[in-house]
Amino acid sequence: MTPDEFRQAGYAVVDWIADYWATLDQRPVTSQDPPGAVAAGLPAGPPAHGEPVAALLADLDSLVTPRLTHWQHPGFFGYFPANTSGPSVLGDLVSAGLGVQGMLWATGPACTELETVLLDWLADMLDLPARFRSTGSGGGVIQDSASSATLVATLIALHRAAGGRWRQVGVDRRFRVYASTEAHSSVEKAARIAGLGADGVRLIEVDPVTRAMSPTALRAAIEADRAAGVVPALVVATVGTTSTTAVDPLPQLGPFCAEQGLFLHVDAAYAGAAAVCPELRSGHAGLEYADSYCFDPHKWLLTGFDCDAFWVADAAELVDALTVLPEYLRNAATESGAVIDYRDWQVPLGRRFRALKLWFVLRWYGVEGLRAHIRRGVALAARFADRVRADDRFELVAPHPYALVCFRLRGPDGPNEQLLAAVNATGRVYLTHTRVGGRHTLRLAVGTPQTAEAHVDEAWELICRAAAALPERG
Repeated sequence: MTPDEFRQAGYAVVDWIADYWATLDQRPVTSQDPPGAVAAGLPAGPPAHGEPVAALLADLDSLVTPRLTHWQHPGFFGYFPANTSGPSVLGDLVSAGLGVQGMLWATGPACTELETVLLDWLADMLDLPARFRSTGSGGGVIQDSASSATLVATLIALHRAAGGRWRQVGVDRRFRVYASTEAHSSVEKAARIAGLGADGVRLIEVDPVTRAMSPTALRAAIEADRAAGVVPALVVATVGTTSTTAVDPLPQLGPFCAEQGLFLHVDAAYAGAAAVCPELRSGHAGLEYADSYCFDPHKWLLTGFDCDAFWVADAAELVDALTVLPEYLRNAATESGAVIDYRDWQVPLGRRFRALKLWFVLRWYGVEGLRAHIRRGVALAARFADRVRADDRFELVAPHPYALVCFRLRGPDGPNEQLLAAVNATGRVYLTHTRVGGRHTLRLAVGTPQTAEAHVDEAWELICRAAAALPERG
């Protein structure tokens, strides 16, 4: 493809994306076709000769987009949002066009330095503790997801708990990781990848009302493990759990972890973005005790997947745990000690120029534009919660400090399961479920950029209509 051919094709692709966004509200949120429909529509093999971009776009229209779950749809209320935006797409386009591999400072100086500065910008925007800035002992890096951030935190914690022996001898003792029963499944996956097995994770009970980790239960579990010869290594606290956006009590957990010498990682994958708004920072109280922290700009901050912002308070400890330096990567800049090589801050060696899309987003929207986006989502969720609260058939089952509302029909699980299926079958909205206190609970998560009051109101009308059509409950 020549530069001129690329230019012409690029115009066509950008037009296609813009038309897609403009027509989202006219599409079903989820695919109406059975499994295998896409595979059945594809030829048995690739074409013998190249085809024009127009043919590709035609197949996108006829084969692919009708069989997607449309995460940018204004009626998408299912999982936490996976936002994208025009500036983010353009930043990704530039990144792809540059084709930079930023594993070392030397392989992409601007790639590294822009990322370092942007993570400091984000730390300032969220008012994170000073220890996470690159100007001190810590710093930030972009991971692909909060799951990778949890894995890296687990590896650093093992390195610390083993007194530095872990990188030479591996897991030579019984180490344990602690998280609440509401914590993300990535905690268990990280422990398994790190060689601890599922038994290396102890899940701590939560408060039945707030759904937050119990400090008393954590202390008891750690004391019992120490008595049994187990070495506590890591506590993962969550700000905004996946099921209900519960917030673990950092003001109590932090001092305890410091007293015990435990590595404390704070996972704010979804809710961290809310801290761009000063009035939504209460979940960060006690964050000064954290050894690492992460949130996903790709969830609620208009930056396309994948982009997780991960900070550590002690960058040297992180590098010491993960660095491997073969001869073919040695270079003068690295040997000088004056640069950051982000390959040492993650599990993979290679890394792309993710900072560009974040830079485009921050430059286009500015801090105030991003605050407006977050506040709008919180207000829309509150609007929906008010309707639930005013209807005696329904109940709110958890606090809603951000933009997720957990609710259900009063009574048994069966009608709630039927309600969710009926609402999603309309194709106008998409909700998911969880279990809170063992009860089937519906989740409505606001966050897509195109969602407005009318879409939230339509969701409530569909829910009420479906509830009215359910069989009478005895």
